Amino acid sequence: MKKMNIPVGISDFEKIRKENYCYIDKSGLIKELLEHNPAQVMLITRPRRFGKTLAMSMLASFFDIRKDNSGLFEGLEISNEKEICKNWMNQYPTLFLSFKRVDGLNFSSAYEMLCSVIEELCVEHEYLLKNAKIADYDKESLKRILQKKATETEIKNSLQLLTRMMQTYYGKPVILLIDEYDVPVAKANMHEYYKEMLDLMKGIMQALKDNSALGFAVITGCLKIAKESIFTGTNNFVSDTITNCGLNEYFGFMQEDVEQLLKMTDTLDYAEEIKKWYDGYHFGKTDVYCPWDVMNYLRDLQMNPLAKPESYWKNTSDNGIIRSFIDYAGQNITKKLETLLSGGAIFERIDENLTYDYLHSSEENLWSVLYLTGYLTRVRETDLPEGMVALTIPNAEIKEIFETTVVKWFQDSTKVWNRKALFDAVWSGNSSEVTKEMSRLLRKTISYHDYREDFYHAFLAGIFTGAGYTVESNKEHGEGRSDIVVYDLAEGRVAIFEAKYAKSVAEMETSCDRALHQIEEKRYAKDYEEEYDEILCYGISFFKKRCLVKR
Repeated sequence: MKKMNIPVGISDFEKIRKENYCYIDKSGLIKELLEHNPAQVMLITRPRRFGKTLAMSMLASFFDIRKDNSGLFEGLEISNEKEICKNWMNQYPTLFLSFKRVDGLNFSSAYEMLCSVIEELCVEHEYLLKNAKIADYDKESLKRILQKKATETEIKNSLQLLTRMMQTYYGKPVILLIDEYDVPVAKANMHEYYKEMLDLMKGIMQALKDNSALGFAVITGCLKIAKESIFTGTNNFVSDTITNCGLNEYFGFMQEDVEQLLKMTDTLDYAEEIKKWYDGYHFGKTDVYCPWDVMNYLRDLQMNPLAKPESYWKNTSDNGIIRSFIDYAGQNITKKLETLLSGGAIFERIDENLTYDYLHSSEENLWSVLYLTGYLTRVRETDLPEGMVALTIPNAEIKEIFETTVVKWFQDSTKVWNRKALFDAVWSGNSSEVTKEMSRLLRKTISYHDYREDFYHAFLAGIFTGAGYTVESNKEHGEGRSDIVVYDLAEGRVAIFEAKYAKSVAEMETSCDRALHQIEEKRYAKDYEEEYDEILCYGISFFKKRCLVKR
């Protein structure tokens, strides 16, 4: 396997190019923005981890008048566009900032973090204080920000201030690049200070409205927040989303990008697994891989050629949106989630113009969010009414995230479900009552893994965990491994469960008898005869959301 410099977690274009990191050429985005998207404000929304920050860093490197980066673009697609390079490369004052770090448990701490981002930007452009053409009152405002003495109003006006000062300094309109614009309001909504943060961000975004110093702006985010919510009054505003899009080849990896990477790293043998795990996103008419995952897996393969694909999303992202979805919608979405987890599609109406405070106001909004944030993708070539979209889980990685979330939801939920009748039936040896109560709980679950036996093992373990009992799963006893053993240490008793999955309702009786025969044949109870006063052995047969229990 050929060793390559894989840029995992590096979104600085200049660093990647200068230090010879592996780079898939996305510089065609520059021409696309300049020639085919003449809007003064371009909003690009994509799920996280699809290369937005790296793209914005590339734009900053190309436009920034303070730099000479021609060498970084040598050999890239944009270098063939001689006229564009002559007129635009390092020819314009450029303001680039990212709001991805703005977070806090309350508005005060988040505001402090946002001020820090603005202050760092002002430090970068501190040279403006030395220009005699710039008005003294603008210099004083900039000084107050640098000295951490700025009022909230001055923070709101900070981008307008900087663009005005930069235009005066350079005599040219300013290019404004804002990355992850919606992170502050998303975090604010989670921690219940949404209105305060929305007001602050709306003030900052006024730099986009009637600003004579502004040449054009490119803004990226995860969701397209309704225009009236944060971009009030912004004219000549165009958005490029995963549904209504023209820039898809520049965000994420195309099939040819992945093939190029696999050839460069001599990993073509892993193409099928990479496709299964990290492909499957359909943005507009383009099929897209998640670049974050592909790069992570290639890096792992370089360290260990036997490395298996894994879910890199769950290690970097807050997947709480899925959990909040399940908690909010409850049983209303159980059937739909089971359809998705079995590889099927559901049909929903998607709304791209959302506001974070109304995400949980309807089930329709929640499906829209899962689609827009990359947890679901649209199915190709479906004949549906206008506005309706067929949604499915894109790949093995996202399916694993859903399954993990469902397991955790079940484990947490069972702790508050009333299980007393079930426990009483188990310890009294009443198998018909155990069947009744276990069936009731089983109907409340969200199934996954296509009803394989490990689903039912997790179900059995989950309903006894956290209820004062000790639970063991697949531990060796007698001459084999019993599925689930529940210990009631205080009362000196133990319950042994062996579960079987039947292929039909008609087979449930036979499967249940087979489970009991296995307990007897493998002598699972033998280990407990000397230590416990009572040993109860149960065979259980499952078919979908039905069960039959015998003692």
